[in-house]
Amino acid sequence: MTSKDYLSSLPRDLAAGTVVFLVALPLCLGIAKASGAEPFAGLVSGIVGGLVVAALSGSRLSVSGPAAGLVVIVLDGIARLGSFSAFLVAVLLSGVIQFAFGMLKAGRLAAYVPSPVIKGMLAAIGLLLVIKQLPLAFGLASGTGGDAASAVAQAGAIATPFGSISPMACAVAVLSLALLAGWETRALRRFKLVRLVPAPLAVVVLGIAATLAAEALGPSFALPVEHRVALPELASFAALGNALSFIDFGPGFARLADPDVWIVAITLAVVASLESLLSLEAVEQIDPQRRPAPPDRELKAQGIGNLVAGAIGGLPITSVIVRSSANVHAGAQSRLSAIFHGVLLLVSLFALTDVINLIPLACLAAILIFTGLKLAKPSLFVAMAKQGVAPFVPFVATVAGVLATDLLMGILLGVACSVALALWANLHRPIALAQHDDHFLLSFRKDVSFLGKVPLKQMLARIPDRATVIVDTTRADFIDHDVRELLDRFIEEAPGRAIAVEMRHATPVLPTATRGWSWNRGLAQQTGGR
Repeated sequence: MTSKDYLSSLPRDLAAGTVVFLVALPLCLGIAKASGAEPFAGLVSGIVGGLVVAALSGSRLSVSGPAAGLVVIVLDGIARLGSFSAFLVAVLLSGVIQFAFGMLKAGRLAAYVPSPVIKGMLAAIGLLLVIKQLPLAFGLASGTGGDAASAVAQAGAIATPFGSISPMACAVAVLSLALLAGWETRALRRFKLVRLVPAPLAVVVLGIAATLAAEALGPSFALPVEHRVALPELASFAALGNALSFIDFGPGFARLADPDVWIVAITLAVVASLESLLSLEAVEQIDPQRRPAPPDRELKAQGIGNLVAGAIGGLPITSVIVRSSANVHAGAQSRLSAIFHGVLLLVSLFALTDVINLIPLACLAAILIFTGLKLAKPSLFVAMAKQGVAPFVPFVATVAGVLATDLLMGILLGVACSVALALWANLHRPIALAQHDDHFLLSFRKDVSFLGKVPLKQMLARIPDRATVIVDTTRADFIDHDVRELLDRFIEEAPGRAIAVEMRHATPVLPTATRGWSWNRGLAQQTGGR
């Protein structure tokens, strides 16, 4: 686009950027909390995704930031490495790996990942989101210390064997889920306000209103600060610099020898790259102008974004389809909309801190639970089962692998199942023998590996003397050497058994002059006879 084009599309891009900001703000906060990090880290990632990745990306409409699909990796990664600062080293390394993917032009490899594996990965992420966000939605406070007792007293919580549950948090979560579900119904979509306001923003407004109403009713109803967003007060850019979790590169580089750091980094790089490339493909499909974006450039941009996010204390970044689709539907024309959404997120750190800190965590949990339910809806499992064994087994294997181990192992397990099923389909019964009286048709229905030697030997043993055999290899581009030798030997011995052999083939896949019969195109040669 020329500078004139950018200027002409500026009003629409600013409007779209505002819409994306309203969608991204609650998601950045909720994903950070679900990941076991401070909400501030989620906003930092959103800002980097808007100001850095959007400026470098080749996509005009894609929007990047912290993603629900990475919540499980972040949560497990922080626990595995023992601290958030150590995890930031892994985020930085993942950015370097992603940039290397882009330099090696690995973007095209994502197209080879089987669709059932991708669907299984997303479904497993959805299930984990629901499982891990339920305690937050219930306002569950564990422990028996003074802080937990204080939270119980302030919120009028109910003691249970699992911990103390806040009725107020439960009510907010239930109302938020009902609002999210109703926001997409045809009955509400008739109203212009519903079509203009993103559902997550409506939930956040509901939560803030609930917080203010509960405080007005009295301390026994009010949600304690432990159940609300807690952003630091920032009065200047200097305060912002102090709030950022800059990597201490001395201890950070010391962790480079830790294999756990590399495992987390590789997992982040692979999953974030897959999600970004899938999002890029989805955005291209919904773009009215169908403008393609170079995948390798996207990987480089995402890599630099994660490198920056890791260096200043942000969560890992990926292109996110929820924000990207909101950007498209809001009428964005260029990457300026994504950049402007990043500017607004930065401004919110200074201007909206007091408002943001009124948001109940139960609201953010409800948004993520609803996202998880959409990713793992029962109809998806039913649809995959109806497609047959070949897609359903890798799908289930991926879901089970992710739930039992982690995302990377689940993806590898799903890919391994897909490869095994593909090999089985290619190797299963590559040769068939049909009989009519004393005439036999030996057909090679697909390429034949060495594993076809045993069934071929059994089939040839069933052919009696004085029979007529047609060997049809027209559908086989490859026949293993061992199989060829076995077939050669049978044809050599055919005259002595008064067996007539006719060859049918399309390509010269077997030797032409070593066994006394020809493989020229279309030739049918008789060997032996009665």
